[in-house]
Amino acid sequence: MSQVEVSADATKTKVAEEIKFDILAGVPAGGNELKRSQIARTFISQIALVPTKEMYEYALFASLGDDVYHEPSTVQVALEAHVAKITGKEAGLFMPSGTMSNQIGLRTHLMQPPYTILFIMIFYCRYEVGGAGFHSGAALTPVIPSNGHHLTRKDVENNIIYGPDVHFAPTEVIALENTLNGTIFPQDEIIAISEFARSKGIKMHLDGARIWHVAAETGTSLHELLEPFDTASLCFSKGLGAPIGSCLVGPKEYITRARRIRKLFGGGMRQTGILAGAAAYALTHNFPLLHRVHVLTIKLQKSFEDIGVTILSPAETCMIFYDAASIGSTYDEIAERGEALPEPLFLGGSRVVLHIQTSEAAVDDFIKLTATIAEEKRKAGFVNSAVQANGHQDVYVRRTH
Repeated sequence: MSQVEVSADATKTKVAEEIKFDILAGVPAGGNELKRSQIARTFISQIALVPTKEMYEYALFASLGDDVYHEPSTVQVALEAHVAKITGKEAGLFMPSGTMSNQIGLRTHLMQPPYTILFIMIFYCRYEVGGAGFHSGAALTPVIPSNGHHLTRKDVENNIIYGPDVHFAPTEVIALENTLNGTIFPQDEIIAISEFARSKGIKMHLDGARIWHVAAETGTSLHELLEPFDTASLCFSKGLGAPIGSCLVGPKEYITRARRIRKLFGGGMRQTGILAGAAAYALTHNFPLLHRVHVLTIKLQKSFEDIGVTILSPAETCMIFYDAASIGSTYDEIAERGEALPEPLFLGGSRVVLHIQTSEAAVDDFIKLTATIAEEKRKAGFVNSAVQANGHQDVYVRRTH
């Protein structure tokens, strides 16, 4: 080998040394088990869930295949077909996230401006970064539920935009969410809204990130729950514990167009089999665990009420919203004292979210902590004299720190 060749090999070896990276070298022994134990005591969000070893092992056997080319060998194709079947829709499309699934879902419905999306005032404009305006150029009509719980047909009729008046962008899509803040949208009201929407030629889209909870709690099939909607987005990670992924379902022609828009949005993926495998595992093994979550949530609410805590939004599925001030405390104080326990609790603001990995011991510790704080405040002279405000309030209050 010549000197030049030796020098070239040395240079290549140097480049390879610069590029290589052992990501596992920095992972402490038992780090993942510690994380899993912390998640069991986390009440902040369902997206805190972590994949189990069993889910990983199952997903490793998923077949290979390219998502963008929609190769029939990939299990993702089978997953899309399965979700479409159980929801009563013609086709499905795997998405990296719920946000992308909703935004592409809305964009696919909207053909030529001007147009407006009507939705309940909370989610689409606040927690998806104003994406409908940015991605779809849509005007938004946020509506506050007159009953403080869910939109009604009357709410929709009073806020819909249609007719010949050229001053306004007509409503093209009504976007609902079920569950919303853990509360179940009554099916008869959804049907009434859908009948009105269809009479005006307006599409119905569902953000069904937590629709699994509705099915688990009511025993209603997804087919029945989604029948009033033209399209829907269902999340595999939020509540079900898959590491990533949602599925957009709807008519075949619509999904074909959505697939192109997903590519435009940068959502085309390659080897998604392992992700689809994890989602399939979640459907089979984690969905049946949701009922236990609902039982634990009701237990927590009843215990809070016994302590004297004011519940701002009661348990219908996996969440409650409570008022820390009703026992003379703050969300920061409760969270900081929770973190200081021998086995820490991880708490947010007014929203308390339980999930399939929440331990009953964590719920008991949260109850004991709250009772202790309430008793301390009472002994210090606190008396709850707060008067419940009238009208709609956003019950989701985040911590200040």
